[in-house]
Amino acid sequence: MKKLLLVFGLIFSQVTFAQTAKEIIDKNIELSGGLINWKLLNSVLLQGKVILGIKDEYPIKIYQQRPNLTKTLITTNGKETAIEGFDGTKGYAMNYAANKLQEYPEYVPESFDNDFIDWESKGFDAKYLGKEKVGEIYCHKVELTKNVNKNMYYFDTKTYMLLKEIKKDETVIYSDYRKVGNLVMPFRIESSSPKKDGDYVMILNKIDGNKAFPANIFKF
Repeated sequence: MKKLLLVFGLIFSQVTFAQTAKEIIDKNIELSGGLINWKLLNSVLLQGKVILGIKDEYPIKIYQQRPNLTKTLITTNGKETAIEGFDGTKGYAMNYAANKLQEYPEYVPESFDNDFIDWESKGFDAKYLGKEKVGEIYCHKVELTKNVNKNMYYFDTKTYMLLKEIKKDETVIYSDYRKVGNLVMPFRIESSSPKKDGDYVMILNKIDGNKAFPANIFKF
């Protein structure tokens, strides 16, 4: 009987965790603008500055459009330069050793939507791993798994906004959430990695949603 109760207890706890993970993700989507508004978002232009190291600071613009088009530009010495992007067919990134933009055949573009939108139909499994602090803020810890890839997400227990994301080789901190039309988005993004070679802090001052871009904006 004890073994039977233990089995039922394990099954119940797994079901509860699965439901809790789904509820947390659903709450994040709801409080950040709602599923319909996120799906109505077809393009976004982010503008601000990016800080590399201690002193290197550059104006930055990031164009993104469904399904996976993207282009990042920074301004140095008064000149705007593309450093990364995907035009729908080919991916590009700056080769700093050669000081030129080059095509990368193995470039994998990110989806316009984040992983939380329709996560189940995308093939993700979600698991609730309890609460953990990010700085001084208690967060719900949720793991999304797809094949061998596992990402960890930390949602503020009060606001349900995403505060931290841990990928395979990158940790991203999100803060300074503000309204952008009907949506809520972070205006400060900090990225760090074990190697420290790609660490940056991006501070945005403007985000435009559903902005009409020139037809050739994603050409390189």
